[in-house]
Amino acid sequence: MHNQPTAPIGRPRGFDTDQALERAVLVFWAHGYEGASLDDLTAAMGITRTSMYRAFGNKEDLFRKALRRYTEGPASYVARALGQSTAREVATAFLHGAVRSTTRPDRPTGCLGVQGSLAAGESGRNARDILAAWREEGTAHLRNRFHRAVDEGDLPPGTDPGLLARYLMTVANGIAVQAAGGTTGDELQLVADMALRTWPPAGP
Repeated sequence: MHNQPTAPIGRPRGFDTDQALERAVLVFWAHGYEGASLDDLTAAMGITRTSMYRAFGNKEDLFRKALRRYTEGPASYVARALGQSTAREVATAFLHGAVRSTTRPDRPTGCLGVQGSLAAGESGRNARDILAAWREEGTAHLRNRFHRAVDEGDLPPGTDPGLLARYLMTVANGIAVQAAGGTTGDELQLVADMALRTWPPAGP
């Protein structure tokens, strides 16, 4: 009995999904969730709507994947900051990273996680909730890191880790909004340095 050749299962996508997702990140970053139309996304990704749905799901699914890629790429300074040795070094790396990420000349200004759906209407409610949860997760990571710093004596007794984390995130979010409005990286670096001057001294 002769073996029959096996037909391939499905057709190859014919495009680089990683590259397409990177391009989707830039569209969402520049235009926000509602401002990024399907035509904008598919044109930037170089694919048809059918290919987008097959590879990434609907627009909200694509947005979730794009946010994950953004977290692992342009916003990866957050994870690096959390790994610093002292609370002050964490805060410094976090704010300096925010300035660099939001003012790069080869990328959209601002932060995808901040501007992505601030002005979204009803159709963007889910995206707004996704980004609110994303920002809260970042604040929680900072809070946990500062709890550890208090326990280790790196921050003074009585320091409120949650308030400190909220303060730092508020400054970083403000930096992102200012960057999107055209404020330069040099100016925002001065803002970050000013915020760090009020940082609590190390514990005894």
